[in-house]
Amino acid sequence: MRSRLSRRRSRADDAIMRSVLISGAGIAGPTLAYWLVHRGFEVTIVERAPAFREGGYLVDFWGVGFDVADRMGLIPRLREVGYRMDRLRFLNERGETRSSLGPRTLHGALGDRFLSIQRGDLARAIFDRLEGQVDVLFGTSIETIESHAGGVDVAFSRGPSARFDFLVGADGLHSNVRSLVFEFPASEERFLGFVAAAFSADRYPAREEHSYISFAEPGRQVSRYALRDDKTVFLLIAAVKTLPEVVSPGGRGFQDPSEQKAWLRHAFEGVSWREGPEILARLEAADDLYCDAVTQVVLPYWSRDRVALLGDAAFCPSLLAGQGSAFAMLGGYVLAHELALTGGDPAALVAYERRLRPFIEKKQRAARSFASSFTPSSNFGLFVRDQVMHLMNVPRLGGLAMSRMFKDRFTLPPPA
Repeated sequence: MRSRLSRRRSRADDAIMRSVLISGAGIAGPTLAYWLVHRGFEVTIVERAPAFREGGYLVDFWGVGFDVADRMGLIPRLREVGYRMDRLRFLNERGETRSSLGPRTLHGALGDRFLSIQRGDLARAIFDRLEGQVDVLFGTSIETIESHAGGVDVAFSRGPSARFDFLVGADGLHSNVRSLVFEFPASEERFLGFVAAAFSADRYPAREEHSYISFAEPGRQVSRYALRDDKTVFLLIAAVKTLPEVVSPGGRGFQDPSEQKAWLRHAFEGVSWREGPEILARLEAADDLYCDAVTQVVLPYWSRDRVALLGDAAFCPSLLAGQGSAFAMLGGYVLAHELALTGGDPAALVAYERRLRPFIEKKQRAARSFASSFTPSSNFGLFVRDQVMHLMNVPRLGGLAMSRMFKDRFTLPPPA
């Protein structure tokens, strides 16, 4: 990448056209890069992490994201590295089933166009399709951005500055590009009242293949699922009234795993599930902890001049929506389509938002409505959740409900 950036600096401003810098090597950025390269754009990706991020929590993958992945030829790879979760079981304190969903209900509405996959495995499958086609610089962040009629001038934390025709911030919930360019108030990140944490452990004794196992009591939820190679991933959700400093971007403990573990120990102290003590003990040894607020990003606009936001940086639906990765892929596909359709005109950024925003806003509203039932705050709420789960197992009723929940009503534009 350094040689190309240097070469870009030395050439006349109008010598390189249709060049795009993407900040973020997660899911949204590489998806956009894939479709841009196939439409004749020159793409550079910059990623602040020192290396590609592996692992991560398990995400359910279906709908519009599945359709984009299918057009990329990724489905065979995703089936190979992904998982088929056939059962969802909610347990009581003694480990007995209090409610559950079986494969007929879980897969009836979507057939084989549904899988579960670690977020890092999905990102890796996309990223591997870019090999040799884009410049990627890890361990580098964007320090300054100046957008003008001739392009976007960008200074990096290392290496030479460069000019691009467009800059896309696909750098996640706490987007650096968003903070440098858009000057949105902090309230645009809407905290939904939960903190989520995920980590993995080897050789955890309780194991049930192809099942998502969960225990909930008022205000907190602990879940686990078995992966290959005798590995188990845990997901912890806690309802909180105020955003803890340990997961706040401005907080003293942001991204400090030791402080986050201490906060989680306190938040889940005395959890009544019999597996609780063992899970908290595994937390202590975890070296892959993810801990963050459950937050939505709701912005008045997604682009400014020649800079656009994509994925969680623009429209994070929150973990509660269950489709953040799918929407990131959808956004990358739509943005690439509009840029190709206009031949690289800045109007494409407005068209991308116009096409996608109504769908995203509907999904965000649904996620906010679902928040109170995700981790119920009372025993009565848990009882209601169990009754709903029982009803979902009634074939026709469950199939109709799952169809309404899971089917995305968005028509992908054809490849430009």
